[in-house]
Amino acid sequence: MKKAIFMVSILACATLTAQSVWKADNAHSKVGFAITHLMISEVEGHFGEFDIQATADESFGDPDFTVDIKTASIDTDNQKRDDHLRSADFFDAEAHPSLTFNTTSFEKTGEKTFKLTGDLTLHGVTKPVTLEGKLNGIITDERSKKLKAGLKLTGTVDRLAFGVGGDTPTLGDEVDMTINLEMAQQ
Repeated sequence: MKKAIFMVSILACATLTAQSVWKADNAHSKVGFAITHLMISEVEGHFGEFDIQATADESFGDPDFTVDIKTASIDTDNQKRDDHLRSADFFDAEAHPSLTFNTTSFEKTGEKTFKLTGDLTLHGVTKPVTLEGKLNGIITDERSKKLKAGLKLTGTVDRLAFGVGGDTPTLGDEVDMTINLEMAQQ
């Protein structure tokens, strides 16, 4: 009996230690978006300040993400538009300095593809969002000797469901997100 308990304890410890923290390398990652303007063109932008972490095993299986993106770091290459997007008309960055995402489920859909569902909190509203994911690969970094994983996440967010901006014919309701990540195992 003691041997069985000992073996279960060792297996439990091995399972727990198989998980590690991975952090986004912000210099090699981008949180981008696109939205329709005047129903004829797309405006693209990105958020420059973010903290993205995941807990996953060495094959980046079953990741559990924690995301914090600073809304004031929005950048669409137009200062006047960016200032307007930071205002109470849209993100209200002063009252809502972050948008967050926390994983609630992970579903493997192919050899390198998956669906990641989580709670997105934006503009003080929390709703479930599902992102399509692709694991581009995992390597051992020559300099750091640590594992690095490349990922791409895509999805669509209904900005009106989160109270971002008003209902206007000049701006699309759906925002397409494209998040390219280089995650470094810690």
